[in-house]
Amino acid sequence: MTSQTVSLTLMPDNAQRLSNLCGRLNEHIQQIEADLELTIQQRGSVFQLSGSEMAIADGCYILESLYLTTETEAVLNPNIVHLALQEVRSNDSIERMENDSLLIKTPRASIKPRSSHQIQYVKSIRQHDINFGIGPAGTGKTYLAVACAVEALQKEKVTRVLLVRPAVEAGEKLGFLPGDLAQKIDPYLRPLYDALYEMLGFEKVARLIEKNVIEVAPLAYMRGRTLNNSFIILDESQNTTSAQMKMFLTRIGFGSTAVITGDVTQIDLPKGTRSGLVQVSKVLEGISGIGFNYFNAKDVVRHRLVQKIVEAYDKFDHSSVSQITSQDSSQLNERDN
Repeated sequence: MTSQTVSLTLMPDNAQRLSNLCGRLNEHIQQIEADLELTIQQRGSVFQLSGSEMAIADGCYILESLYLTTETEAVLNPNIVHLALQEVRSNDSIERMENDSLLIKTPRASIKPRSSHQIQYVKSIRQHDINFGIGPAGTGKTYLAVACAVEALQKEKVTRVLLVRPAVEAGEKLGFLPGDLAQKIDPYLRPLYDALYEMLGFEKVARLIEKNVIEVAPLAYMRGRTLNNSFIILDESQNTTSAQMKMFLTRIGFGSTAVITGDVTQIDLPKGTRSGLVQVSKVLEGISGIGFNYFNAKDVVRHRLVQKIVEAYDKFDHSSVSQITSQDSSQLNERDN
């Protein structure tokens, strides 16, 4: 493949922002070089990129995007660079432009979808009253839903936010938990709290919870309620039963938006109990006003190894199913003979 060299000048020429962009001992530049198979030379605000035409185009986009981020981000870190690289790998130039237009603004951070599936997910949340985000861990389902909820609250599109989760143990028997009810359910709801703290700050979240503007509750508390002018998120919905899923969906009132997230490969319900998420995708798919959004390993926005782990498990599960199917066929043939 023919190697080319292109010069990129980042403006304004700000030494502090340029230092932030490059990272300690140029670690961010080295991260971009290794991922895109580029060579990058820097002198002040001028960067020389050498490599294939596609790699140079991606490198220019990342450098410009990250430099823009330094305007509001005090310190860039390898995780932010990793997310930018993932965005480039996942999307073409048109999707990146659309991505930039879907920026979710919260008081402490501006969040944007990174992959094509995340872009579609955010668009669906803004367009539909009920949305499903289904896919593996780390694909941003819950995080983006919480960001959209915070944005809707800030813009006064809703008067409160409800974060709901079934209290089902993830393959562990925790036994008796000390404390009052809030302390008992707190471990199950911690991921939702963490996202809120990042977007609003600890003190503001505490005040909004005290005023009941933000409510974090187990799924069992939803029975009998009608939720108007609310943004409701049901997280880990693969651990709902069919009856619980129906109960939750029928709580939604006027002026409300609901987002239901889950991973059908991580069901922790008792053996023989059917997941409400598995059933609802078959029952409701095709109904106008309800959005179904599916994620895969390429959408993972956690540590780069998480994507590889998800892909490895998918490959292993598929091979196991094929092996079992072939064994069953062999046994039937032997029986027939």
